[in-house]
Amino acid sequence: MKKASDRVLATACVALFAILIVTVTWQVFTRQVLNEPSSWSEELAKYVFVWLGMFGAALVFSERGHIAVDVVARKLPEPIQRVVAVGVQLIVLVFAGLTLVWGGLRLTAVGWGQSLTALPGHLGLVYLVMPITGVIIAYYALYHVASILRRDEVAVETDHTAEEV
Repeated sequence: MKKASDRVLATACVALFAILIVTVTWQVFTRQVLNEPSSWSEELAKYVFVWLGMFGAALVFSERGHIAVDVVARKLPEPIQRVVAVGVQLIVLVFAGLTLVWGGLRLTAVGWGQSLTALPGHLGLVYLVMPITGVIIAYYALYHVASILRRDEVAVETDHTAEEV
């Protein structure tokens, strides 16, 4: 199930990136060549960029590729590393649940009453990315907790390049 959700998320990121490229290209073309800037392309580009950033963050979290300061955790014994790694995933789960899902749903509800300036639709559509990615990140956090406890994933990656520098 994780591989399928990774593929869907990666496909969504590629599609959003393609939309972003086309939109920005159209904006530059209308501004520079036609000398009559498009009224909607800048707003669409901003919102697509937000969605792309949030989906990209969820995809990176899927691979545990997020930024981590693990200098201390690397020096701990392996059983304690597991406890720390599970604790970090649980903190992420709480953050995703409270901030992204709960806060995102509240923000989406408020934004649903506000129209977009240059595009049809409501601002709530833009904010909807928060609860969607919150659920995805929460799913991945639970997945990583289970994988760490089953010892399918290492608790702390041992990347020696940081120590060599």
